Amino acid sequence: MSRLLTTLAALTLAAAPIAASAGDDIIKIEATGSVSEVTDRLEAAVGTAGATIFARVDHTAGAESVGMEMQDAQLLIFGNPKLGTPAMQADILAGLQLPLRVLVYDDGEGKTWLAYQDVDEMFDDLDIDDDAGFVKMMEGALKKLTETASGI
Repeated sequence: MSRLLTTLAALTLAAAPIAASAGDDIIKIEATGSVSEVTDRLEAAVGTAGATIFARVDHTAGAESVGMEMQDAQLLIFGNPKLGTPAMQADILAGLQLPLRVLVYDDGEGKTWLAYQDVDEMFDDLDIDDDAGFVKMMEGALKKLTETASGI
């Protein structure tokens, strides 16, 4: 497992960026396929990486359940205690940000996107060093998982 996370971090450094920035703290990656298809690929990638999937939230179904409409959006919540625990040991308030989350959504213009909060920014107000090994590992894992799920 440790070797997989190290490999993911190394691949992050070598991979060409395909992400678009939405401000400084949200990373967006364009994807191919429907929201459901992309979320399925993300869920499979997370499982293959050995992380735990805690929930898959269908925001659109929630809106429909109260008679409202919105563009298609699903949120995948997942994590790995080998990365999350050191963050919470450094600052217990990291538990407000963890587990990690990736939103897959239709932008209303025919494109599907994956979006997640930049890990450095996520922990910005906490007593966590941006250069901490677990921060770099989380960044690498999110980048690799979303690139895999993008289908591009």
